[in-house]
Amino acid sequence: MAHDHAGQRLVTTPGDPEAAQRMARLRALGIGTQPDQEFDEFASTLAQAADTPYAMVNFITESHQYFAGLHTPSGKQTGADLETAQATASTEPGRRMPRDHGFCPHVVARRLPLVLDDVCEYPRFAGNPVVDEIGIRSYLGAPLIDRTGTSLGTICAIATEARPWGRPGLETIKTMAAELMELIHRRETRAQS
Repeated sequence: MAHDHAGQRLVTTPGDPEAAQRMARLRALGIGTQPDQEFDEFASTLAQAADTPYAMVNFITESHQYFAGLHTPSGKQTGADLETAQATASTEPGRRMPRDHGFCPHVVARRLPLVLDDVCEYPRFAGNPVVDEIGIRSYLGAPLIDRTGTSLGTICAIATEARPWGRPGLETIKTMAAELMELIHRRETRAQS
């Protein structure tokens, strides 16, 4: 839980009772701790489909989020470049973000897509640090639930202006989450054979 003194808003990050199970599953799959070229390509495809400047494939641990797939407006996707940019208060996120930043932890906890046309219209989300630090104004995310029933993380598309996602946005994010889970399951099957 964080408190925004300037706006006097209370920002809560949901509990995460599934964290240990998620971490074990991510380790078994060998994902979520380093950049992944296929996930970067997937994030770029998602950004194009959603027409957004940012898109991520995000895996969540007990303490932080890791963008194994990342698309940014500059196209820089190397971890060092992005972490440096984030540390200098750039408007681009790095590969790693605290767990209490952003909206993906809510998607993982709810196990349902989250569509925020304008985050400023939702007091629960308007005070999140990413609103001021990165300028996020609109969010579209869906959970990545694998065949074991574990919520591994999310995919998300974000914009710096309010955006009416509507039913097409919801369908796009749900379809693309299913596509990414198919890719992850194909990798797992290949690794096992």
